[in-house]
Amino acid sequence: MIKLELFERALCCSTGVCGPSVDENLLRITGVFESLNQVDKMEAIRYNLSSTPKAFAENPAVLKELKEKGKEALPVTVLDGKVVKTGAYPTNEEIQQFTGVILVEPKSSTGCCGGNGGC
Repeated sequence: MIKLELFERALCCSTGVCGPSVDENLLRITGVFESLNQVDKMEAIRYNLSSTPKAFAENPAVLKELKEKGKEALPVTVLDGKVVKTGAYPTNEEIQQFTGVILVEPKSSTGCCGGNGGC
């Protein structure tokens, strides 16, 4: 099983559609992670500092990055327990290199609130 984890700064919403402007990079990451979770033997998890702080506290590699670089380390990308990128979201090409999964154009997301429009 390949496990790709993304430790992100505090966000109100993981999709990037919940603020005054849409964050295209967050939309891309949301679609990519949704696609990765459809692949057998692949687990892609995103952790938000505001909603899942325990995940940050329980990961020694992420804690080390945060102690050394502060919030500038975020987002932190971890592959099978090892930090593979800090300070920026991984590109689709990097994710393909990390996981060996060939990515296709991601589907659009339903929004940060599961499509109920309550954001």
